[in-house]
Amino acid sequence: MIKPILQDDDFIASVHAAQPGKLHLWWLGQSGFLVKWQDTHLLIDPYLSDSLTQKYAETEKPHVRMTERVVAPERLDFIDVLTSSHNHTDHLDGETIIPLIKVNPALTIIIPRANLDFAAKRLLVPSSRLSAIRSDSGTLMVGPFKFHALPSAHEQLEQDENGEHKFVGYVIEVGGRTIYHSGDACPYPGLAERLKNWKIDLALLPINGRDPARQVAGNFNAGEAVSLGWEIQAGMLIPCHYDMFEFNTVTPDAFVQLAKLQAVSQCVLKNGEQFSL
Repeated sequence: MIKPILQDDDFIASVHAAQPGKLHLWWLGQSGFLVKWQDTHLLIDPYLSDSLTQKYAETEKPHVRMTERVVAPERLDFIDVLTSSHNHTDHLDGETIIPLIKVNPALTIIIPRANLDFAAKRLLVPSSRLSAIRSDSGTLMVGPFKFHALPSAHEQLEQDENGEHKFVGYVIEVGGRTIYHSGDACPYPGLAERLKNWKIDLALLPINGRDPARQVAGNFNAGEAVSLGWEIQAGMLIPCHYDMFEFNTVTPDAFVQLAKLQAVSQCVLKNGEQFSL
């Protein structure tokens, strides 16, 4: 099993030691990230449990972990805001978020409006406890973080009866920088045009999908992630959504090679590793 480059006490120490004046980010595995600006902390799609391993243990797709957990959620007692991009458990995990709520009573949890009732049931809270954001037009401000929700296509754009998207990506403005986290996503007409409304300094994109040979779909593959980064002129690409489960992973090698060919800046992180702007 892969051991995170920073884990438990070392990981916590790294977060607390990160100095003001820079935007800091740590990869938590899968599509999970911790972002720090000044003394404010954001979690994006954290998965810090073994709930899926347990759930699918006796099925045709056992979710065997490849990488040890970076940190237990109950140790993260300094989180101000958390986002979920959609309802899949590795992006909305009750065994991660419920402990986080207990140790962060004032935690703001941002959920796509289409998923509000589902998320409330999974997290064992009233829907009023969650902050719903509209897709494609919604904006929320939490401390120094400004959130915009854009539709994401998990193969297709899925909407509820009110036209709200069930899968979203977040554009996050903070400290004069802009982050795009796509959630589970693949290309669709108009995505790049939406993103060109901002100067994206850092794009966090999955690279494990769209591969018929592995019978995997639903996310960018390496080439699609690099192409989007090139089209929106992102300052930096960081790949994610691999090295978590044995049945659904890739290496980042093709991503790195393609980024070099297209002169797209990229940084491949190890689980628990820090990146600063």
